[in-house]
Amino acid sequence: MALVKKKISLRRKQVRETISAERFERISHLVTGGTIVSGLILLIFIAMSITVLATEAGYEVVQWKSSAEIFSIATIVILVCLAAAVYIYHYQRRIITNYARSMALAGLYIVLLVITKLGSFFPEYIYLATGSAVTSAIILTISYNQRFALGMSLFYSILACFAIGRLANIELFLTMMAGVTACTYSLKDIRTRMKLLEVSTIAATAVFSTAVAMGFIQNLPIGTVFFNAGSAAAVTIAVGVVIQAFLPLIERAFRIATSMTLLDYSDANQPLLRKLAMEAPGTFSHSLLIGSIAESAAEAIGANGLLCRVGAYYHDVGKINKPSYFIENQMGGTSRHDQLSPAMSQLVIVGHVKDGIEMAKEYGLPVVLRQFIENHHGTTLIEYFYNEARRKQDEKQGPPLETEFRYPGPKPRTKEAAIVMLADAVEGAVRALAEKAPPKIETVVHNLSLKRLQDGQFDECDLSLRELSRIEASLSKSMAAHYHGRIAYPGTEEPAEQKQPELEKTS
Repeated sequence: MALVKKKISLRRKQVRETISAERFERISHLVTGGTIVSGLILLIFIAMSITVLATEAGYEVVQWKSSAEIFSIATIVILVCLAAAVYIYHYQRRIITNYARSMALAGLYIVLLVITKLGSFFPEYIYLATGSAVTSAIILTISYNQRFALGMSLFYSILACFAIGRLANIELFLTMMAGVTACTYSLKDIRTRMKLLEVSTIAATAVFSTAVAMGFIQNLPIGTVFFNAGSAAAVTIAVGVVIQAFLPLIERAFRIATSMTLLDYSDANQPLLRKLAMEAPGTFSHSLLIGSIAESAAEAIGANGLLCRVGAYYHDVGKINKPSYFIENQMGGTSRHDQLSPAMSQLVIVGHVKDGIEMAKEYGLPVVLRQFIENHHGTTLIEYFYNEARRKQDEKQGPPLETEFRYPGPKPRTKEAAIVMLADAVEGAVRALAEKAPPKIETVVHNLSLKRLQDGQFDECDLSLRELSRIEASLSKSMAAHYHGRIAYPGTEEPAEQKQPELEKTS
């Protein structure tokens, strides 16, 4: 019995130590992950919101409300902000761990609340406050997603109605929410310069209709009804024009890149892509192919295909510094690695990731595209040079460590980055096949995806097994289409059987 009790106590001790270590890790992550700073930003936002909402227009001066009203406003603001914080925690946790995003969001809402408050000093123009709610909806939809924009704009509309004061009522709130809902559901992607104007026009129609309906329900004079509705619709359209002008600043503040920006960076005349095409033409052609097959794979699972394509264009820009050390740029010549040890070759190969990140910063590449440069190999093993090192190992030194021949990472954190990683590996492996028949291509794609999965390369991205299966099918289909069979052309003395491989090699 004593032995049994001893075993149980040791087990409990190990469990307690493990739990303590996990708790310590969570606390340290909270301290170092920006959560405390984001909490301070929330407190500052609450204090500033209460200050803005506690003022009102007096006789040609701005004065404070009564103590009872300030206390009531403070209670409402705290409850709304805490509800918004919980909402952010559930749907956009990265805002909490990234104080820069927290600051951008808080700054946006403070500016909109101040503008709304200034508008409340002119009672006849209170419907202009609808524009601030629409602004919130458009910016957050662009920066995050539709669900998050809808929820956060709801919280903002409550604060905006308190900023208007006694003049605000259910009519104004419903008008705001009509514009918010129309914006969030009609704005999913910005691929054209007319998109924001189209969205603001749809929102203006919804705002106008709601304001007119609510005006007639309240039995307001017809002139007042249409003046209020027209003001709300006009400011909604104006918001679309203004956001279109300030879109680059919004992208920089929230560290995002809209589809319109991505399309600009997909232009082959971009300085970095032009440099890649001139100095590493083989890598440039490889990147174009990766972009095409990665885009199809992303669309197969509902991911951002355009982001995949443009990210793939830039994923290997680090090879510009040493293009001749990579096989796609050697043009059939001897390999530069023949004169190097496996360890030195590994340093050169791994170095293209670091060089690529430095070049991306130098050329001002958006942050959302830099992830494809640093993540497209994850922490995978450079198998060729690792096996070469094992073959040439010195008996005194012992076998080489596998960790020395791995990329430094990080691993892909998004589905798009994982797709580009897999597409990059698949393209190289299929290109090396002697016979590129569809069944063999499918086998290579499946084996590589399974290998990356077992190696833990997809651990940090939300990629399910069903999605991985669809990605495999799409990559297999795309590669088989690219390496489709060709017939020999007549008119030469060489037999068709001998010409066929040459035609396939040069295609």
